[in-house]
This record gives sequence, C-alpha cells and structure tokens, in this order.
Amino acid sequence: MPFHFTEENLKKIEEAKKKYPTSLAAVMDACYIGQEQNGYISEEVMEEISRVLDVPKTDVLGVVTFYTMYHQKPMGKYHIQVCTNVSCMLRGGYEIFDTIKSKLGIDNMEVTEDGKFSIEEVECMGACGGAPMIAINNEYFENMTKEKVLEILESLK
Repeated sequence: MPFHFTEENLKKIEEAKKKYPTSLAAVMDACYIGQEQNGYISEEVMEEISRVLDVPKTDVLGVVTFYTMYHQKPMGKYHIQVCTNVSCMLRGGYEIFDTIKSKLGIDNMEVTEDGKFSIEEVECMGACGGAPMIAINNEYFENMTKEKVLEILESLK
C-alpha cells in the first residue's frame, strides 16, 4: 500500500527543510515524521521521503539503518531500549536487558504477542554518568536496577 504524508506532516517537513542548507540535511527530521505517522519506516515511507525531499533513496536508507531510533518494522506500543555499552555494561546493563527479556518473554527486536512491548539492545545513549539506563519510547530512565525495571514494566500493564 502506498504511503503519503498527511498535509500537516508535509508542512512539518517544509519547516524542517528551512533549517538546513540542503534537503538532504532534513532526512532525519523527515524520518521522525514518517515513523510517527506510519509507526515504522517501511520501504514505502523511505520512497516518499526520497520523493518529498528530492534525495536518493539510498541516502534515506543510510540514515534509517545507521540510527537506532528508526525502526524498519512495527515495534510495540512501549519500545524499550536498553544500553549495553561500556558504562552501562559495567553497571549491570546486560542484567537489566536479560531481566526485561525474561519478564516479557521476547528477545532483541521482538514484540510481545499483544503488541504492547518490544525490546532493543542499543549502543551508547549518552548517559554514562547515570548508567545503566533504558529508554521507553522517548522517556529516559537512569541508574536502573532490575527491581526498578520490573516496577516500571508493571506500571505499563
């Protein structure tokens, strides 16, 4: 099924383009907008971004595949990202990741059967001083413990 931006989102993209010297620089903004509208960035979304910005689709694909905040398949209502980079790893990042996987019964980049949760192991999220950390959608949680994670998951049910 073809994807087309809503008029409102086309206006957002036009505003984003004004911030940059070239349309190519607005790819990240357009990806956010496309993912928000569609739920994830499909081939059709990338084609539409390419068309709207008049940039090669390969440039859009390069952005989508490089950054972890863009998803190429549907994720859960609550998408949980767990940092396992050095600071987080040393302070229990993998234990937190394993706790969430066990509690939800899913593995990396999987979605629970009810579509409510998904989990992703990610590299540095820029909060080394508050390690270990997780993000749920766009909300960040630092200094996590297994107990705190379980409390958060319970509050989302």
